[in-house]
Amino acid sequence: MAVMDRNVVLEALSALTDSTVMPITGSKGSNHFDELNIFNFIVTALLLNISRHTLSTNAGAQVSSLAASFSTALRNELSVDMNEFFDPQYDFDFTNCEDKSICTRGGESYIRPCGWYRVALKVLDKYPDGNAWLGTDGWRSHSVAGEWPVSYHGTSIESAKGIFTSNYRAGPRQLYGRGIYSTDDIEQASGYSKEFISKTNGKKYRVIMQNRINPQMRKVCERQDYWLIEIPDGTSPAKEKEIVEKSIRPYGILLKQV
Repeated sequence: MAVMDRNVVLEALSALTDSTVMPITGSKGSNHFDELNIFNFIVTALLLNISRHTLSTNAGAQVSSLAASFSTALRNELSVDMNEFFDPQYDFDFTNCEDKSICTRGGESYIRPCGWYRVALKVLDKYPDGNAWLGTDGWRSHSVAGEWPVSYHGTSIESAKGIFTSNYRAGPRQLYGRGIYSTDDIEQASGYSKEFISKTNGKKYRVIMQNRINPQMRKVCERQDYWLIEIPDGTSPAKEKEIVEKSIRPYGILLKQV
């Protein structure tokens, strides 16, 4: 199996978070950047870069209260402990995969992300409720008890900047509400992906997040390939954080050369 260059992976993280992400070197106390970890990753990628963009283009804009509560909201530098953030043993190269047969994860259809390379995040044994949300390891066609469905999320600023600053419209007369949107359709998510040209190898990539989504917290929209984690206007920062942590957990970053 091919191995993705970790410098390219750092560039993908930079694209997702709209920041410069640098590996932690030496003692953590010597780093001057805010640290990215699996618990704040989705907040950073989905809220902070949107809020930063909104503030830079509209001085009077109202941003997510959770984003505003994080010190990185207006920063462009993040650090990451590579050994704690990534789990290379679970990386998987789907770039030459042609098996698009449908199976299930958490009772929902799942199609393998053919054409993409998955960089695994270190999520095993990280959450207090255990690992049931991930299901069992290895390829299988069926769901297992307690497992959460797979969802994908791209974070293109131009496509996603309205999610936390206004209600989200997905087609005429379809008004779904405020919150985090994702989809079980990787082709749909690809249209919202971030793109970057690697300074490491000169190649162009798309990057999206691969998540598990809590079926008890997810709202299936009128357009059923859109799933919403609702975060109503006026929600306190503490409550927003609680909703995000209970609802959606990234476990991989998907890259595709274009």
